[in-house]
Order: sequence, then structure tokens, then C-alpha cells
Amino acid sequence: MANVGIVGIGFMGMMHYLAYQKVAGAKVVAICEKLPERLRGDWTKIKGNFGPQGTMMDLSGVAAYDSLEKLLADRNVDMVDVCLPPAAHGVNAVAALDAGKNVLCEKPMALTLADAEAMVAAAKRNNKLLMIGHVLPFFPSHAFVYDAMKTNRYGKLLGGHFNRVISDPTWLTDFYDMNKIGGPLLDLHIHDAHFIRLLFGMPKAVQSVGRMRGDVPEYFNTQFLFDDKNLVVTSTSGCIMQQGRPFTHGYEVHFEKATLLCESFSGVVPTVLTAEGKVEKPELPQLDEVGIFTNEMIEATTSAANNKPSAMLDGILARDALLLCHKEMEAVRSRERVTI
Repeated sequence: MANVGIVGIGFMGMMHYLAYQKVAGAKVVAICEKLPERLRGDWTKIKGNFGPQGTMMDLSGVAAYDSLEKLLADRNVDMVDVCLPPAAHGVNAVAALDAGKNVLCEKPMALTLADAEAMVAAAKRNNKLLMIGHVLPFFPSHAFVYDAMKTNRYGKLLGGHFNRVISDPTWLTDFYDMNKIGGPLLDLHIHDAHFIRLLFGMPKAVQSVGRMRGDVPEYFNTQFLFDDKNLVVTSTSGCIMQQGRPFTHGYEVHFEKATLLCESFSGVVPTVLTAEGKVEKPELPQLDEVGIFTNEMIEATTSAANNKPSAMLDGILARDALLLCHKEMEAVRSRERVTI
């Protein structure tokens, strides 16, 4: 049983809390939050752009703390779930690891590579798990691709294209602040950077072109270069100004014996195009937004219980995804190929 303390009760903190309720091997025993009403269970003002909205929560039996120090002193907490804004991930995750707790931290793991390296180092010196909540591999559509890669179901991976584009998030005043959110690269594209790293390994270089919003890439295309010259991997991500443009994401992944297609406007159900000319629609689990996070929490708590790193949530994997994003940013700015 993992006894979890959640740090930060915003939208993601609430989603994680709801997900843990469905995990047999986990129990939320403490929360940490600066807003007194949320410590009392009044989550009615919490809302996001997907999933359930906040309501009154019964927090009976859950310890409520207004500082991280108090939560870390609670010996009943053995795993800390950090759901704070990205700029606060590093210092809080390191503190939890130094306190002898396993850590699950929301993505991106940090905004700077220095913070990411500090988190990885803290996990190593304390012999604790650092897990980063990149939820994309737990979407049924993406879990299908990951499983196909692991099982060699369709033969060798040949490459793919990954797409993730939204209208400009005008409701987020700090979206393009590299010290607070990190713009489309670190808030949006990092999902695909992480999945690309998970599927194909670490590229040796990137080539990117894009439009800029001041000094921050706004919309960009990237080619990921590998030692294997037959791997062709690209991505498109970012924001466009037209507010009528819906959020879309998807992929086209090439294997030797099949191509897997998925676009969000088709209901996020992949299509398999086989070498024999067949078109197949695999039956996948139907999960709501909370269910997707539940699968992530099952993976995290199982890893913590077995003291075994998760292939999908591993902190080093997330560090590599952050490094990829920073290298892409450098490539967009310089218009030159950037070595990793």
C-alpha cells in the first residue's frame, strides 16, 4: 500500500486525488495546499479544460497541511505527488526525495535542465524513485503503439510523425513565460518529445524550424535524427492565433508490417493499415479522463511498492524529454542543426 501525500490542490492535484480513489494499492493520507478552503474540502472553484469540475470533497481521514515541511514530517506519508506549477517542481521534489519519500511529479518535471538534473541526483543519492507524470503512454491509443513496439507485433519501427496543435491559450497570461510555464514546447510538445524518446531512444540531433513569439517558439516542426538513418521521425506542435481551431493531436507511426494512424478528431481510436492491404480498427479499453490517470497512478504505486523504476514514468526518461525540447528551442532560434 502506498500512502500518498499530494502537494498542490489545483486541477491536476484534484485529478490525481480522484484517480487514487480507484487504485487498490494506494491511499491519499495527506494533502498540502496554501488555500485554506481547499484544505477544508471546498474545491468548487477548481476547473480545467477537460474532465470533471471541482466540488465539495469529504476529506475525512486526510491530514491537511499548509506547508511542505509539515507534510514531509508526516511519517505516514511514503510517496509524495507534486502537482504544483512547473517552476516549483524542482525544489519541492528534491525536498521530498531528501526526506526519504518516493516522488511522482507532474510534467514537465522542471523548466530548466539544472532543476531536472538536481531531481535526478536527489533520487540517486537517497535511493528513492523519481517518477514524472507523463500521462500520454497511458492513453489507450498511445499504449497500443507502445505495446506494438515492445512485442514487435508489426516488425521493426521505421519512424513516425506526431502532431499536437492548439489555438493560442489567451486565458493563460504566463503561457509564454519561460520561467513560469515554458510556452508550447515545455507545456504542449513535451508530451510527444517524451513519447518519441520512449519509442525510439535518444536522437543524436534535431533540426527545427518555427515561428517565434518574442524569444519563445510559438509553432514549430522538428526532425529527430538518429544513428539509424532509416528512422524517420518528425513532429509538428505549437499554437495558432485563430481561436476557432480546436485542439488536435495524433500520430502516424510506421512499422515494417503496418502503419498506425490516429487523430483526435476521429475519436482517438487508432487505425491499422497492414502490409496485406487490410484496414483494421483494434478494440481498445474505453477510459474517461480520470481512468487514464488511474492507470498512471497504478503504475506509479506499483513501482513504489516494488522499489522498481517504471519504464514509462522514469525520471531520466523525462529529463531526456526536457533536454530534447530545449535543443529544439535552440534549433528554432538558430535555424541550424543542433547536436544532443
